Amino acid sequence: MKRRAFLKSAAALASFPLPALAQGARTRLVLLGTGGGPRVTAKGRAKPATLIVANGVPYVIDCGDGVALQLVRAGIALDALRYVFITHHHSDHNLDYGNLIYDAWASGLRKPVDTYGPPPIAAMTDAYWELNRFDIETRIADEGRVDPRKLVTAHEFSKDGQVMRNEDVRVTAARVRHPPIEQAYAYRFDCGDRSIVISGDTTTSPELAALAKGADVLVSEVMYLPGIERLLRIVPNAATLREHLLASHIVPEELGKLAAEAGVKTLVLSHLVPGDDPSITDEMWAEGVRKHFGGTIVVGRDLLEV
Repeated sequence: MKRRAFLKSAAALASFPLPALAQGARTRLVLLGTGGGPRVTAKGRAKPATLIVANGVPYVIDCGDGVALQLVRAGIALDALRYVFITHHHSDHNLDYGNLIYDAWASGLRKPVDTYGPPPIAAMTDAYWELNRFDIETRIADEGRVDPRKLVTAHEFSKDGQVMRNEDVRVTAARVRHPPIEQAYAYRFDCGDRSIVISGDTTTSPELAALAKGADVLVSEVMYLPGIERLLRIVPNAATLREHLLASHIVPEELGKLAAEAGVKTLVLSHLVPGDDPSITDEMWAEGVRKHFGGTIVVGRDLLEV
């Protein structure tokens, strides 16, 4: 019944559209990092992070390792940071959460930043300030900087529904299926000119299909099984890792079915697992999806704008 209530509330929100953007102010979608998993390799993709720029304001979804550098490479000034969203608390999605805010502050940030995510994002924020208290307080006194701890407000939520809204964007969250993590969410950004859904990490989830209903773009994770089998041959924890991956991530064929059910216009493949196997071509990533989904398919790469 809770899921039905969510669907009704999502439909109700959609009935109150946001104002259209000014001419030429198209909402931007940039894939900052498109590789999934915590392993760092020389030939791998950057860790998960996505950028939406609505009416000139950046919204960062997930903060994988190196997100600040990717944001700069995308042409966004770090001190322009205003909103950060975390889908769930796996390290490849939140490891640089605090560092992104710190780097923005070091670059001259003086305006408020609002962050959103499931628990324990508030405790994580406080812990980051404590970890770097000596440096922060030294720079405040020695360099005349504002106190970053007074700029950041962490907003926790633990249920489906609208998590924020302003004049340009309405953000709705839906809990997805990513065991063993219970508090894992997808986000839908309804902007004045387009709707964009970010899946976070998930296996096949009817909740994601419902959230993405009729969206212009769905950015979804995907896992390529033959590549996973090659990866498992070289890791000592293969049996346990295989069990986790199969239970908590989505394969191309199932993603194609989900995107077709949701009726999205464009499906963007990101959080590619494995993300460091150059033998997997774009066609290999898309082949299984195409069996069930007839819309536009984009195989993501770092810093690609869609």
